[in-house]
Amino acid sequence: MTRPDPGTVLLVFDSANAVLWAEEIADDVGVPVEVVPAPAESRAKCDLALLTTLARAPELQEALTAEGVPFRPWT
Repeated sequence: MTRPDPGTVLLVFDSANAVLWAEEIADDVGVPVEVVPAPAESRAKCDLALLTTLARAPELQEALTAEGVPFRPWT
């Protein structure tokens, strides 16, 4: 994977715990996500990432920030 497909946002993390926590939060707020491999180009410390739709990404990012989950969008 070089870049996320248009219409999607890839969130990268520094630990697998953060990814799993973020996946749980996404489920709690009803935002669909898919756990995918983090691209090497993202320089993420964790090999996992979350993929979500562009339309729902702001909602998920707000929820993750509110819960204190460290992440960054990768474009």
